Amino acid sequence: MTTEATGSDALSGPTLVGVAELAGVSRSTASRVINGSPNVTEETVARVNEAIARLGYVPNRAARSLVRRRTQTIAMVIPERTAEFFADPYFAEVIQGAAMYASSTDYSLTLLIESESDPAKAHRFLRRGNVDGALVLSHYSASSDYLELSRSLPVVFGVRPAGGIDAEIHIVDVDNDSAAALATEHLIETGRTRIATISGPQSTSAGRERQRGWHRALADAGLGEAGCEEGDYTPASGAAAMERLLAGAGGFDAVFAASAQMAAGALEVLSSRGIRVPEDVAVATIDNNVFTTTTTPPLTTVDLHTAGKGATMVATLERLIRGEHVEAMTPVPIELVRRGSS
Repeated sequence: MTTEATGSDALSGPTLVGVAELAGVSRSTASRVINGSPNVTEETVARVNEAIARLGYVPNRAARSLVRRRTQTIAMVIPERTAEFFADPYFAEVIQGAAMYASSTDYSLTLLIESESDPAKAHRFLRRGNVDGALVLSHYSASSDYLELSRSLPVVFGVRPAGGIDAEIHIVDVDNDSAAALATEHLIETGRTRIATISGPQSTSAGRERQRGWHRALADAGLGEAGCEEGDYTPASGAAAMERLLAGAGGFDAVFAASAQMAAGALEVLSSRGIRVPEDVAVATIDNNVFTTTTTPPLTTVDLHTAGKGATMVATLERLIRGEHVEAMTPVPIELVRRGSS
């Protein structure tokens, strides 16, 4: 009996020849698309990338690196609204760590903020061979839009894209579940038994994971939830969430806020109501930045070592560009920093 499998070899899996056949182009054209050549039409790039996705073809990065023209440039891609990017110190800290590490290598780091009116512009720029690799940094699972790009260009994500982790993508991130559990466990150890949370947006993987860590820590201690209100990582949303918690029927003696910005907003509301921190309500959060050190009182937090994360992202991308094997997930360490809010 004879069988025929389009686009793949029985032993080696999907091949470049198969990609070319499915896309209706020559092998050399398919190769140019995969290698980021600018001398290919956008329509052809789209057809080849669709064929790559359908077949599950994974380019041989080591072989490709021998023929691809090097730019000695890597891009830090930010799929966020510009206003949110400049307002959030998280991005500045990660970029600073990435830039400092890149300065010790042969690579230049360029910043690419995704256009709100034309998000595809960033994709086109990256596919045209302008960079040797990309770092994708965002709070949101919108970074999942770059999953297909990672099939033809070395890419490192700074957040888990929607759909989880698999061997074909590479992520450098903290364990957000553990970070939230660490902050909540600290509140429990101080004797608090009615712990509410101001969660991050549930449209983000970090928001969901941090809420899960809070819930897990309470369950492990045999404690019930004392309220949960969602914010969007901004101080204003933290203040609004605290107002809703205070208006709720149940009381609480502690709050875990899923970001330092939201915790800072929540503190302002507690202060305006004459509620003492930590005497009446203890507060713990995540992120160790200006929002944790300039509040009254300063905030107990879980340090995510964001500058170190940026450096690790560049180091990981450098290994991918060289064609080395890299694990799908590279963890970033976390550390509890005790301050006056708990």
